[in-house]
Amino acid sequence: MAVSFLRHEVSDLCLAKPALRSLSVSATVADALEALKTSEENFLSIWDCNHHSKTLAGEQCRCVGKVCMVDVICYLSQDANLVSPSAALKAPVSEIMTETAGTVMHVEPSCSLLKAIDLMLQGIQNLVVPIQTRQSSNSRRKQHPKPINSTTSTIHNGQEFCWLTQEDVVRFLLNSIGVFSPLPALSIDSLGLINTADILAINYHSPADSAVQLITQSLTQQTSVAVVDIDGVLIGEISPFTLSSCDESVAAAIATLSCGELMAYIDCGGPPEYLIKIVTERLKQRKLQGALESYSSSTSSSNSPMFSSSSSSSSDEESSVYPSSTRMVRSGRFSRSNSYSARMVRRAEAIVCHPKSSLVAVMIQAIAHRVNYVWVIEDDCSLVGIVTFSGMLKVFREHLETMG
Repeated sequence: MAVSFLRHEVSDLCLAKPALRSLSVSATVADALEALKTSEENFLSIWDCNHHSKTLAGEQCRCVGKVCMVDVICYLSQDANLVSPSAALKAPVSEIMTETAGTVMHVEPSCSLLKAIDLMLQGIQNLVVPIQTRQSSNSRRKQHPKPINSTTSTIHNGQEFCWLTQEDVVRFLLNSIGVFSPLPALSIDSLGLINTADILAINYHSPADSAVQLITQSLTQQTSVAVVDIDGVLIGEISPFTLSSCDESVAAAIATLSCGELMAYIDCGGPPEYLIKIVTERLKQRKLQGALESYSSSTSSSNSPMFSSSSSSSSDEESSVYPSSTRMVRSGRFSRSNSYSARMVRRAEAIVCHPKSSLVAVMIQAIAHRVNYVWVIEDDCSLVGIVTFSGMLKVFREHLETMG
């Protein structure tokens, strides 16, 4: 069984994965915002299909990056863009793409699982894989061509692509967890999985705009920003996962609220009325007329709250045998379900474990809540560190070496 596990390829993880929705690298921030608002996915892939580009071999379209609502929010919360949000939205989408090079990489379906894990441990966040189709000639003749939108498309080089994330790989490993026995039963402490050096944390009373750099950093690290009190006790978090379910009006909240107030603002159910009034008054005090007009329009243009309920499964919408977690999504975004799990109600409440928690328990916990990390705390709620999918993959990779 262990030997057969080592033969797995990335194509085995791509079954039923949806085709990537994408934007051209020549699109604007406004294009990205509109596409994200109507998308079921947190991220959009960015493609370079400029056939005159010298960087592209064989005149092939390539995925060169990704963007999410967090990128848009952090961009619009900058002082210069608060003055004129409408002008900021006209900038090219490259302005909000992650600055870290090599976050996405194309691989063939035959790429081994071990190679995929190695690439992720080297910093690759998304592996772009061609979707393999096996159809008879009759089914091909009956298939109608898919319409191609000039702004967003799923077809490049005549075919569709999906991508794999750390979550996909960890979920796959969890489905075969018995292969790794007794490793999964060991505590995260004994396995050295608790990272105490790369914790991103900010004080509850600090201005939220001072957390923007940390939020951007957490997006790159695929973690979150811990919100703590003066004694280092974990109160909650400002999570990119939560921010991805918001709309662009949160940029004004970041510019005017404290971290504690921001946590309440982005919690599920939409922002409290008193916080909307606070944001409005503080924008007036700072004479940010452009941001004020945009914010007022955003908060009054719809009777629906900033969040609506929707169910979700794995990193790209696929189903799983594990508990289906839920998410609160932006107004105007398609809702597949009107129900949501009670455990997801307090979205600013951090997902935590203890140093003696087992590896498999933490894996299930992270996947169930759709996050790439779990905070580690002591009994008094003081923050100890963080366990990440990246750390887990490193442990599993080392174990796989012994299986070879």
